[in-house]
Amino acid sequence: MVIRKIAVVAASAMLVATMVFAASARPAYAATKIDCDAVMNEVNTGKHAKDVAKDLSISTSSVYKCKRLAKAAAKAGTKTSLQAKTGKDVLVAPAAASSPAAAASPAAKTK
Repeated sequence: MVIRKIAVVAASAMLVATMVFAASARPAYAATKIDCDAVMNEVNTGKHAKDVAKDLSISTSSVYKCKRLAKAAAKAGTKTSLQAKTGKDVLVAPAAASSPAAAASPAAKTK
């Protein structure tokens, strides 16, 4: 009877230890290992995603991810590809002198 209780306690302790270890483990992402600039150079030459993935020894989903990041960076305009990858916003000083809206402002006109 005592041995059975010890076995149940030991099994419970191992289960708890396994759950704690699994909860504290962080997943590894390979996104930092992929050179999206090289991927986009290959894509811009007209190669298909499967061929680019085979040439660069990466997955096709990584090629599509780089395409998505490049599209988001181009759409944002002021963000670089690194900013699009990391998701961090960087403040960009407005160029008031070169802005067409600032030059055509009705408040700036005087008679």
